[in-house]
Amino acid sequence: MQPERATDIPQPPAKDALQRPLRNLRISVTDRCNLRCSYCMPEDAYRWLPRRELLSFEEIARAVDALTACGVSRVRLTGGEPLLRRDLSHLVELLARRTELEDIALTTNGLRLASQAEELRRAGLGRVTVSLDTLRSARYAELTRRDGLAQALGGIRAAVAAGFASVKLNTVVMRDRNDDEIPDLVAFGRKHGVEVRFIEYMDVGGATRWSPADVVPRDEILERVENRFGPLEPVQPADGPPSSAPAQRFRLEDGTTIGVISSTTAPFCGSCDRTRLTADGRLFTCLYARDGHDLREPLRSGASNTELVALVRGIWSTRDDRGAEERLALEDRGALADADEL
Repeated sequence: MQPERATDIPQPPAKDALQRPLRNLRISVTDRCNLRCSYCMPEDAYRWLPRRELLSFEEIARAVDALTACGVSRVRLTGGEPLLRRDLSHLVELLARRTELEDIALTTNGLRLASQAEELRRAGLGRVTVSLDTLRSARYAELTRRDGLAQALGGIRAAVAAGFASVKLNTVVMRDRNDDEIPDLVAFGRKHGVEVRFIEYMDVGGATRWSPADVVPRDEILERVENRFGPLEPVQPADGPPSSAPAQRFRLEDGTTIGVISSTTAPFCGSCDRTRLTADGRLFTCLYARDGHDLREPLRSGASNTELVALVRGIWSTRDDRGAEERLALEDRGALADADEL
């Protein structure tokens, strides 16, 4: 008899060709976004996926079952902007029933979060990260080409009030565009009880206008914080297996914590345990991968749970990606892809 779910099939954790385990999954539930951030969607026009090409929530749940059978225990919902996907709380409910999942998180720009935070929390969402690159209205409109700062701030307040296990902010730091706000964002996080994570500007995905000159490296970010607030000390991970989290965390003397994700200048490929499922069902094993593996076709053509698990395991077992390290080694490094290719 066919098992009810893929996770009913006993399997040892999957490891790739470099012995990295599979633990973290990012699920893009839509390719659409209501912002046009300069580092993500800088072009004037985009073609969106037809609705029929998007995975249904039930298809996503089946794919997650196959991935958890191979070791995934943490899931993050992303986009585009995930809160544009109608009835997202239903997907959260489906995933929350998967006892194999230790963590269900969401990354959002926050514009629709105020109206959905409570519902998402009740559905089983554990953590929220809000992307916020500036605290200035005019600059927000310049960076995103939308007037939405008040909505984003309202979303952050609603997330804190909803009682999620954690609320964090992601800030992409770009030289001469928002790097002067690093201390102000730390102060904002301290005031509102949220941890700010500063991200080096990366040459991935839609960053068609990326340049090395725009990158503010980790050490400079930390220096800006210390110049305003005093010494930082590294936050040591709790006892247990080494963390594969991308952010290095630091603490000020008053207990305020920040994180820095330095994937551009100090890649963490050696411990990367992440994969991404796109809205149309392609599985990517690296942010810098040029192509993914099709899961939608087998999901829709009647593949059994056993076959789905074998497919995912085969994809991961041959993975040898070290994309960020390879990009770092380039002598003449520019954007990963141009607009025509995207």
